[in-house]
Amino acid sequence: MPSYLITGASRGLGYAWLKHLSSNAQNTVIGLVRDEATTHNRRSTDRLANVHHVCADITDPRALATAAEQVRDITAGSLDVLINNAAILTATSAFKPITDLSPEALERDIMHSCRTNVVGVAHTVNAFLPLIRRGRAKKVITISSLLADSNLVRHFALDVATPYAISKSAANLLMAKYHASLGATEGILFMALSPGAVSKPGTAPTEVEAEGRRRMIAKFKAYAPHFSGPITMEESVRRQLEVIESAAVETHGGAFVSHLGNKQWL
Repeated sequence: MPSYLITGASRGLGYAWLKHLSSNAQNTVIGLVRDEATTHNRRSTDRLANVHHVCADITDPRALATAAEQVRDITAGSLDVLINNAAILTATSAFKPITDLSPEALERDIMHSCRTNVVGVAHTVNAFLPLIRRGRAKKVITISSLLADSNLVRHFALDVATPYAISKSAANLLMAKYHASLGATEGILFMALSPGAVSKPGTAPTEVEAEGRRRMIAKFKAYAPHFSGPITMEESVRRQLEVIESAAVETHGGAFVSHLGNKQWL
């Protein structure tokens, strides 16, 4: 009975992870959320029977320590797979190049992004590492972004979401550092994984957002002529899980790969 903990599980890709993993009744699935009531109601509506929730903000080490104790009680002391999905993409800089940001917005967005997407991930890994050590699979996965690949950025002028991309690039290196410290000696897989270009249903985009998305899609097609548009969250999760299940310390330790298991981002 493998156990999974997904952070940022109340909506979007994180909730898609909950739904997909809970479809296997043998899995023990735990979502780390900030708003337990809303997530509980949605889980009940979708009848996700084998899903548990614990509450914490990933930037709060004390809350994470409490959540880790709760997970220990749920799983009898271990955890197989930790999926660091929680992240922030600031609306201010999502579709603007770095040169269009004011000094105040630039500093604020970089600091905010790094606090959540890098420091928060480190706090999360440290909080749940004792449980991972007792697990059977021993896998720590951080959901990254194709925007964190410097070669893709420079060759195809992907100039938007700079604070987010910087933080995701740092998170990739964070996984490599954990691998350097613990991968070979303890047999724990640390890996960064891009979910691909994913369609996320929500409110209608603003005119600026819509234009930003059109520009980005055009650049994606220049990189990958076969690209026909974003994939669904369900397909992304399915492909990511295939990569996670086949990945090993010897082949993927400290690596940053795509939902296809390689460096093909789309």
